[in-house]
Amino acid sequence: MSAIPKSPSQASPSASPSAGFKLPFKLPFWAQIVAGLVLGVLLGWLARSQDIGWLYTTLEKVGDIFVQLLKLAVAPLVFFAILVSITNLRKVNNAARLASRTLLWFMITSLIAVGIGLAIGLLTNPGAGTGLTPKDGKTPEHTGSWIDFLTGIVPSDVITPFTELNVLQIVFMAAVAGIAALQLGEKAAPVLAFSESVLELLQKALWWVIRLAPIGTVGLIGYAIADYGWDLIGKYATFTADVYIGCALVMFGVYPLLLATVAKVSPLQFFKGAWPAIQLAFVSRSSVGTMPVTQKVTERLGVPKEYASFAVPFGATTKMDGCAAIYPALAAIFIAQIFDVPLGVGDYLLIAFVSVVGSAATAGLTGATVMLTLTLSTLGLPLEGVGLLLAIDPVLDMMRTATNVAGQALVPVVVASREGILDRDAYAKASASPLDGAAAPAPAAA
Repeated sequence: MSAIPKSPSQASPSASPSAGFKLPFKLPFWAQIVAGLVLGVLLGWLARSQDIGWLYTTLEKVGDIFVQLLKLAVAPLVFFAILVSITNLRKVNNAARLASRTLLWFMITSLIAVGIGLAIGLLTNPGAGTGLTPKDGKTPEHTGSWIDFLTGIVPSDVITPFTELNVLQIVFMAAVAGIAALQLGEKAAPVLAFSESVLELLQKALWWVIRLAPIGTVGLIGYAIADYGWDLIGKYATFTADVYIGCALVMFGVYPLLLATVAKVSPLQFFKGAWPAIQLAFVSRSSVGTMPVTQKVTERLGVPKEYASFAVPFGATTKMDGCAAIYPALAAIFIAQIFDVPLGVGDYLLIAFVSVVGSAATAGLTGATVMLTLTLSTLGLPLEGVGLLLAIDPVLDMMRTATNVAGQALVPVVVASREGILDRDAYAKASASPLDGAAAPAPAAA
């Protein structure tokens, strides 16, 4: 079992990420994120209202660079995380049972989330009164269908999925490699040792990128405000409110209820422990980019490292209550109303089916266009409707991704509690952000 690498601050009291410049007070990471949000809104408003071109460009580039740095590590991180997580299951008692229970709870929570999305959409009619028409839509560049989804799992070669960042194909190759390593046993030990070392290296490098999140927040939020403005949000007011309310109901209603009744633990304590991952997901809009933090907070909540190293990477690529359940349900109703296409009970059941079964199509990356097009094509709705939502998508994606990541931390806690392997003492003590102590994320290789 590999040890958790010590951070510079743990190795030496004087070594810290801010060595050479010390503030008179310690600003927690969550406060840095909030400050970045406020500053981003102010700068974005200033750039738009005063038509300051250089500020607009600067905000755009800062946000783009932060997201690109996160994406840079996505392909190798997913491959080695999935490979190592599968092989780590051999260290866990009842591994097959844990894996099946994890998948089952992924599906249960997704079904609840899509039900909430459908209910809100039917109650509020988000497509009514927007002033939008079918002419405002356009066909997206990237679409999804069941045939593409099924045939797209298997890559044509081993290089293209990494160069084109096809996460679903990377997950497939990693799963095959992990299962093969389990079958080979000791013969695969050198490969596993190498994979664990590479994974630790990737997580360490990604941790440095995560430390830049407050700066990235300024750019991402500022550019969103400067580019879209409040007028656009106003045109999509009902739909935007529906997405945020739906995600909030799932995150702060359904999840606490499951924690209190199924896992029998404190919901408040869960959010205290998981908040660093949730807030980073809100800013970065990437489940995979947030994965090291999600795994760290999940372990701090008392989930065994061996199980968390499987459940979190698995969830980061398949567990999408925000992007693959609430959002496509609301978007399908919205687009159907714009294009004047009536939906029946059978259509709503199809939406639920696609949300539960097809969520892997989102693959943990920024945005949920593929999942939405998969839903629309299944229902026979015009794909041009996706173009109606592309402008507002970044604003929606923040809340969707935060909900995704909250669910990715929740399910391992629920499963671990029900299986009697949750460290309840550790759960009760989980509160500090993993960045507050400059602690590096625990490697997935346990």
